[in-house]
Amino acid sequence: YIGALGARVICDNIPGLVNKQRQLCQRYPDIMQSVGEGAKEWIRECQHQFRHHRWNCSTLDRDHTVFGRVMLRSSREAAFVYAISSAGVVYAITRACSQGDLKVCSCDPLKRGRSKDERGEFDWGGCSDNINYGIRFAKAFVDAKEKKVKDARALMNLHNNRCGRMAVKRFLKLECKCHGVSGSCTLRTCWLAMSDFRKTGDYLRKKYNGAIQVTMNQDGTGFTVANKNFRKPTKTDLVYFENSPDYCVMDKSAGSLGTAGRVCNKVSRGTDGCEVMCCGRGYDTTRVTRVSKCECKFHWCCAVRCKECEDTVDVHTCKAPKRAEWLDQT
Repeated sequence: YIGALGARVICDNIPGLVNKQRQLCQRYPDIMQSVGEGAKEWIRECQHQFRHHRWNCSTLDRDHTVFGRVMLRSSREAAFVYAISSAGVVYAITRACSQGDLKVCSCDPLKRGRSKDERGEFDWGGCSDNINYGIRFAKAFVDAKEKKVKDARALMNLHNNRCGRMAVKRFLKLECKCHGVSGSCTLRTCWLAMSDFRKTGDYLRKKYNGAIQVTMNQDGTGFTVANKNFRKPTKTDLVYFENSPDYCVMDKSAGSLGTAGRVCNKVSRGTDGCEVMCCGRGYDTTRVTRVSKCECKFHWCCAVRCKECEDTVDVHTCKAPKRAEWLDQT
């Protein structure tokens, strides 16, 4: 726990915070600690979802934007990052409330008394995740920066932030415990719990695939579709303004790290295949010997003994672009 003085010093030194965020940080230092832990989780999830793509959600050290200049473009990658980071804040705060880590919140106080579902009546019990508190705090903290400016990008960010917050709520599940003679379930005690964060990541990844390109409407209050043949975005759709760079070559102005040196799959026809990942530049193949445990046997009682096996595999990595080609982009 960061003491009151420590909170002020720490919050004043976090780069990129606006005044309202700084005030919330100083007032709720324990929540900020949960948010920091949640950040590691959503960045890991982003990197898992894009591990086979040219843009692989790579982070930059000592850069308070975390992802660098790639966030300056109003692309579908930026839309995804805003949504998943917003979801990550909701998830981290809600979990901390339920685990009793925070003074300001605990289990959902509204889940009391009796209720019913398709299986019949049940009693609210246990500790229902207080997702409404998580959403309220995330909205106040994350949206504060976008509310400082009233431009198209801020409107896009606010929309995608909301998509992320609501995605976590979408995967709340009812968990129950049976009571009665030999667990006959004549009586049930139930509570609402968040699903694993992977479900939210998978859902937002699908939303990224179907993200809708938009433009601002004339009065600056909302969006219209960039292509009249596409449907209008709903509250659950991710929206973006600009096409993505191709991420094939290093382009510092666009925040692209390029795909030179990335491992690819020679036989895949998907985004992880060498043809797509290497952008037609070809790939190098290296023979690598790997040592792994094999022929494991269980010995009574209680040990597992394994042999060490060596296998030789080919690892394919994307070639760098030719020098002249690379210079054009930087």
